[in-house]
Amino acid sequence: MAQGLRFECQPGCTECCRQPGFVYLTERDLLRAAAFLGMTAEAFERKYVYRTRRLLRLRTPREGRCHFLREDGCSIHPVKPAQCRIFPFWPELVESRREWQKTGAYCPGIGKGPLVQIETAQKEAADMRESYPALY
Repeated sequence: MAQGLRFECQPGCTECCRQPGFVYLTERDLLRAAAFLGMTAEAFERKYVYRTRRLLRLRTPREGRCHFLREDGCSIHPVKPAQCRIFPFWPELVESRREWQKTGAYCPGIGKGPLVQIETAQKEAADMRESYPALY
């Protein structure tokens, strides 16, 4: 990988939110989102979360990709899950030039903005691994 990666989230873009896949949650993500919405953790989980023995993830609505995605962006942006906050510095993207470039096909922020030092990107990737140990 290079000495750094260029990435800058583009205003109004929600392409990362529109891709197939699941949004995984940490327990902390669940608590923060529930509080932000003025709900108990239990009520939030009943309405929005699918829990297995090892993982929590947002339920996928019948229409669209995410209950919280609106035309103008994420309705829980200040408390969005770690997975969303860390994107695109996921381990599988930071560790593979090919995957980074593939993601750039739908993410207009990849290749733009200031150079993000590779150490910074790797730290974000490590945070992702730490937040979701069942995935890595």
